[in-house]
Amino acid sequence: MSSIFSFNHMTYSSFPADQNDYLSEHVQLLLNSYQHWCKQSLIPPQSSIEDAKQLFHAPFAVLSHSNDTDPLFTYANQIALQTFGYDWQELMVTPSRYSAEPVNREERSKMLAEVNQQGYTDQYSGIRIAKNGTRFRIHKATVWNLIDKHGNYQGQAAMFSDWDWIQ
Repeated sequence: MSSIFSFNHMTYSSFPADQNDYLSEHVQLLLNSYQHWCKQSLIPPQSSIEDAKQLFHAPFAVLSHSNDTDPLFTYANQIALQTFGYDWQELMVTPSRYSAEPVNREERSKMLAEVNQQGYTDQYSGIRIAKNGTRFRIHKATVWNLIDKHGNYQGQAAMFSDWDWIQ
């Protein structure tokens, strides 16, 4: 397995799969942080590896990005990869700001700053753009801060299940 990036002192391999436990350590960060802020489970809890596999194959989009000044994507499940039109290797080296067109990046930045202060939002709607330039509007997305077991900020994640393609 070749590693492509390091996040929170953990090196992730190319693609969530059985060989790397579907990135279960990172998925637990996503799920535990969601539970902390939203006071509910994102998926029915099982073992950490089964949770990771279940989230990767979930019928909704989940993405996360790092806590860098210009955050890079750190995770995307199958629906997110399909919706944004990237393969894993491409997305993991992409700044998350590229998920919005330049004209929509200020609105996105304001929302992320609000989430950073409040911990989460569960009513975000906005226009996003796929790799091929196709635009889509997401509705009622949940965006939350990722915090480790010591309460340290590790980035942010988003989940959405409702979107419309824009012509």
